[in-house]
Amino acid sequence: MTSRKRNNSLKLSLRIACALGGLLAAGAASALMMVGPGQAMVVTEFGRPVRVLTQPGLAWKIPAPVQQTIPVDLRMRTTSSGLQDVGTKEGLRILVQAYVAWEVDDDPAHIEQFLRAGRSDANDVAQRLRSLLGSTLQVTASNFNLADLINTRSDQSRFAAFEQQLQANLYRQILDTYGIRIVQTGVERLSLPAETLAATVARMRAERETVAAQRTADGLRAASAIRSDAERDARLIAAKANQEVAEIEAKGREQAAQIHASAYALDPQLYTMVRSLDTLGATLGPKTRVILRTDAEPFKALVQGPPTAPAASPTPAGTTGQAPPALSNWQFSGDDPHAAR
Repeated sequence: MTSRKRNNSLKLSLRIACALGGLLAAGAASALMMVGPGQAMVVTEFGRPVRVLTQPGLAWKIPAPVQQTIPVDLRMRTTSSGLQDVGTKEGLRILVQAYVAWEVDDDPAHIEQFLRAGRSDANDVAQRLRSLLGSTLQVTASNFNLADLINTRSDQSRFAAFEQQLQANLYRQILDTYGIRIVQTGVERLSLPAETLAATVARMRAERETVAAQRTADGLRAASAIRSDAERDARLIAAKANQEVAEIEAKGREQAAQIHASAYALDPQLYTMVRSLDTLGATLGPKTRVILRTDAEPFKALVQGPPTAPAASPTPAGTTGQAPPALSNWQFSGDDPHAAR
């Protein structure tokens, strides 16, 4: 009997030990928690946050129901505003669709703020972000003209400034309200209503006409300058050429005068006769008819003949040594200048 009681007591002890071991294992399991990558774990004590764990790995806490954990996703997400009808600075309407890339900031204070604002529901937070993004688009677009967003000239476009200002308007407001950090903001789509499109086309046409008129004026100005320079260069070249021609003619006349002087010095009478014949050749043409006195210059050379030598030469037999009789009243025809009538 005693042995049986001892066995029953041993079994009871083993059961109690197993139960205690199970309770300890369950307590240890409930006290152990895993923080995954891209995740934060908020430890709450009776619903109040007491710790925020952002480093991946194992951690401990007081078993439930004293302490519990709330996981928070820290990965980046994107939200689109949808097509929003907003007005520009000059009052024109445009359709803009923007996106925002966001993530919960890993600062413990911002994580707790995110829990208080969004209750860790990402869809609810995204809906609030879309609403806030739409109103911020309206405020930001009112600071820009349509030409700042839609322009054919890249140096006049301020599209990048529009996106930067949109992100700046969102960043601090969303961080302070929801504990969310804006990573990037941009415009997905921008289109124009019919009336805005007509105004844009008219503005672009006017700009192109202005540019065309300016370039035409610049071209005419450049052409006028080139033409003026060319005319000036032509006048300078012509003046220089005329000066060179005058110098050459003067040198030619000087050389001709020297040649004539040399020829006259050798035989004045022969020079006089040759010059008279040259004058006749230059005066009479193929169809020229001239009636002049035969004893006048330069026809005297044809009447009197070549001049006699200064020294007397022997007279051949049968000759008298006198010059041939002078011819009077010759009539020359341009058709036959050597025929005399």
